[in-house]
Amino acid sequence: MKRQIYLSMKELTEARKLFFDFFGTDKRTGEETIPAYKSLGRVTSKAVFAQNSAPTFHSAAMDGIALQADQTFGATERFPKVLKIGRDAIWINTGQAMPNHFDSVIMIEKLHQLNEDHVEIRASAYPWQNVRKVGEDIVATELLFSQDHKLRAYDLGALVSAGVFLVKVWQKPKVAIIPTGSELVNHRHLEDGDALGDRIIEFNSLILGGLVRECNAIPVIYDIVPDQEELIYQILAKAAHSDAHMIIINAGSSAGSKDYTRHIIDKMGKVFVHGVAMMPGKPTLLGRINGKPVVGNPGYPVSSIFSFEQFVKPLLYSFQGRHPYQPETLEVYPTRDIPSKLGIEEFLRINLGQVGNKLMATPLPRAAGSITTLTRAEGILRIPAMSEGLSQNETAIAELLVSKEELLNTIVIIGSHDITIDILANEVLQQGSKVRISSGNVGSLGGLIALRKGSCHIAGSHLLDPESGQYNITYVKRYLNGMAASIFNLVLREQGLIIPAGNPKGIKNLSDLCRDDIIFVNRQAGSGTRVLLDYKLKEKGIKPQDITGYNHDEFTHMAVAVDVLSGAADCCLGIKAGAKALNLDFIPMVKEQYDLIIPNAFLGQPNVQVVLETIRSDAFRQQVISLGGYDPSKSGRLWKKIN
Repeated sequence: MKRQIYLSMKELTEARKLFFDFFGTDKRTGEETIPAYKSLGRVTSKAVFAQNSAPTFHSAAMDGIALQADQTFGATERFPKVLKIGRDAIWINTGQAMPNHFDSVIMIEKLHQLNEDHVEIRASAYPWQNVRKVGEDIVATELLFSQDHKLRAYDLGALVSAGVFLVKVWQKPKVAIIPTGSELVNHRHLEDGDALGDRIIEFNSLILGGLVRECNAIPVIYDIVPDQEELIYQILAKAAHSDAHMIIINAGSSAGSKDYTRHIIDKMGKVFVHGVAMMPGKPTLLGRINGKPVVGNPGYPVSSIFSFEQFVKPLLYSFQGRHPYQPETLEVYPTRDIPSKLGIEEFLRINLGQVGNKLMATPLPRAAGSITTLTRAEGILRIPAMSEGLSQNETAIAELLVSKEELLNTIVIIGSHDITIDILANEVLQQGSKVRISSGNVGSLGGLIALRKGSCHIAGSHLLDPESGQYNITYVKRYLNGMAASIFNLVLREQGLIIPAGNPKGIKNLSDLCRDDIIFVNRQAGSGTRVLLDYKLKEKGIKPQDITGYNHDEFTHMAVAVDVLSGAADCCLGIKAGAKALNLDFIPMVKEQYDLIIPNAFLGQPNVQVVLETIRSDAFRQQVISLGGYDPSKSGRLWKKIN
């Protein structure tokens, strides 16, 4: 046979485009359902939502004694109190369930044991001190993982903890690996006593098989095929009609007189590229047989690896809805000041997103019992032991847990918490976009301030102006200091009082919050819900200081709802969807407007347009309606321009 010439030699970029454009970035391997405990390294094919709350019961967060907090009031260094074990308190260990009617734990280090039956305390406890409440980590119905999320070791714990025991994932791609060459010998034959002679030990298939496994795929390695055209033809036909998703034929793609690969693939299917202008890896051949991608992989080991990295690896990740990345560190800017304890080196979990020319880092909650701070983390910030924290005006070095490509396609939304932001984040991915949404909950005013500082692309806000009765306009003009911005409606939503199922204390309206037997839990200062509450209290002539719990606040609608569910509070102001998710009762008060504020400088960015298009989609609106308490009829509509 005559020597082959490289047909259609292509530049690397052009070769990749030809290959990937044909097979597409939306091609998947198929879906299967597997046990959650076997899902390590697999990629979700559907969004995963929590079935249960975690913890499912109130539990001690420290070793010590459990008791009723109100029995300790008045205890001081000068006037200690003596408690009888078994009557006033009981010994309890970390993780144990709290006994009925007990609502606080005093850690053992704070106790002064007088004898076997009595302990002395020198400070009072407060309700829910050192207690992990129901739903502190995970709340039933919350989004755990979006589609195309690669499940890690701590994700498995989150799945099982949330009552998710079966998970839908993409099938692992199968890759047929065919080593060719009459001069080759399998290492197993040598282990069995065969003489090497003038043959070469074949090891490329071991390397390629390992690389395939690193891509979370399954290698199917064939026996060595001699340099005979008919035999190569037969084995390629067998692989093409197998259940393999992709074929690698190693060696035989060059220009030698016995390099048959190009001729055979052309005969059986189509050759896109024969020869790539890269070194090493020039002899790479790209084609298809029976609709499957085929890579004629060079025989030299280093060339083989480079060819794999450029053409095989991206496709295997794409089959599973993933994009390959290499771990790296980058310079980031914190979205807010991050204090830290002197003398302790801290590993802070963060979300990351590119805003302008800065990579912004949003800290995640520091709670040691919250596994979700790892499942959601995109990076780690190490705060040295001799530092008291990080300033938002200085840079820090972050270790990436995701690819840089994902960060560059991230839209950072900071502001008021709303469940539909999670739905939006998943729907953007569900519709095939590479855009990610990174969100931080700092309240409506905090979101506007973050916009002004250039820390985010979009702010979520529902701030009511008591004088005009309009939402957000006054605050945008005041806090953005003349920045040109556009206000888009995300949703209309019902706000009201969230109370325990069955309304055991007979709460009817805001006036009941002043009762002595009612404990309220509030949203943080600066949140739209707090502004709404203060407006309604003033309207009815109710003083905040007359409400027990007014100064006890949380940062999300689900957090205040969990307090009601757990019994830490009798009532809160929140959205109907939060009540519905936890099977709590709801007393409607107002239908409010939740908007997204976007600086005009960002409006033309393709990623921002993807977000707006998703908000306007029927799929997003239907999911929002299913939550209850939402009206998406105006979702995505431009409401006001602020110049």
